[in-house]
Amino acid sequence: MAKRDYYEVLGVSKNADKSEIKKSYRKIAMKFHPDRNPDDKSAEEKFKEAAEAYEILSDEEKRSRYDRYGHAGLSGNGGFSGGGMTMEDIFSQFGDIFGEGGSPFESFFGGARSRSRRSQGQRGSNLRIRVKLSLEEVAKGVTKKIKVKKQVECNTCNGSGAKDANSVSTCSTCRGSGYVRQVRSTFLGQMQTTTSCPTCNGTGQMITAKCGTCKGEGKTLGEETMELEIPAGVAEGMQISFPGKGNAGAMGGPAGDLLVSILEEQDPHLQRDGTNVIYELYLNFADASLGTSVEVPTIGGKVKIKIPAGTQSGKIFRLKGKGLPEVQGYGVGDQLIHTNIWTPKKLNEEEKKILEKFRSSDNFKPQPGKSEKGFFEKMRDYFR
Repeated sequence: MAKRDYYEVLGVSKNADKSEIKKSYRKIAMKFHPDRNPDDKSAEEKFKEAAEAYEILSDEEKRSRYDRYGHAGLSGNGGFSGGGMTMEDIFSQFGDIFGEGGSPFESFFGGARSRSRRSQGQRGSNLRIRVKLSLEEVAKGVTKKIKVKKQVECNTCNGSGAKDANSVSTCSTCRGSGYVRQVRSTFLGQMQTTTSCPTCNGTGQMITAKCGTCKGEGKTLGEETMELEIPAGVAEGMQISFPGKGNAGAMGGPAGDLLVSILEEQDPHLQRDGTNVIYELYLNFADASLGTSVEVPTIGGKVKIKIPAGTQSGKIFRLKGKGLPEVQGYGVGDQLIHTNIWTPKKLNEEEKKILEKFRSSDNFKPQPGKSEKGFFEKMRDYFR
């Protein structure tokens, strides 16, 4: 099923500011929250859909990419956004929308829901790397195998941070729930709020003896070899998010994301212009006048094209479909061959005499007709 437009999901216009987006998201999230709709799969999906829309539209960079490329620039395995958010992700990232405890109904209605979503450790930080791609890799997409230095889960304690299984006890402050309740007086009367336990940071457990390897952190510095699927059509400066591939979390917390910035290698022959590629072809005067066949490089290898007699400098030939694909889209650009007539800078005496004979010939006098277009007209026609 095709994804709905994120602005439509949140019921806001494309010009909506951050406060409007946040207000609308909170309203929808409250309506479809799991606590208000227990065992309602449809409500849960709408809750997740709204969270995904808010994740994109509340972030300036992601919103800009979405406005430009739509879902194609954000979704999928190796796409520009994590996508497929779990309930844990939503409460972890957007808990402030609902209240400090992660649920509006715990904060305002006394906490009727279960503690199944108790915080587990601290989420790891995001990791940023840069990957350089050739024009051919951009055109076809590529799987890059890379080795990354990062924080990894401690092998000794399996990320728990504890010396052994007997070195963990229930938190005495929250009694294992991970949350504590506070009662505050407001102009509406007494308000009960639920917050993460300050003693155990929401884990519900306390470590009595720390792991000797990681000193209780649950993570150590290490290396990981991973395969990253880069979609076809990416461009310089784009960023791809790989959820859960970043630094390991502390004390069993989830890993952060790996953020990959794209760099493009300069091709020796072709220049990129969006989804099109441009090749500068240089012809000598004789070939342009008499016509010839020449080989030109393309992303997929060399091809032979015919140069008709009387070709003028600035003539643009188009190789349909020889450009680059749109990012996770269906369109493919073209290769444009810009013709340059090469004028020799040095001539020997014999060459000079031959050209002097042609200088006054009528055929050698410039006679541009209506069919001869200027450079800007040509470019405008080709990029329509």
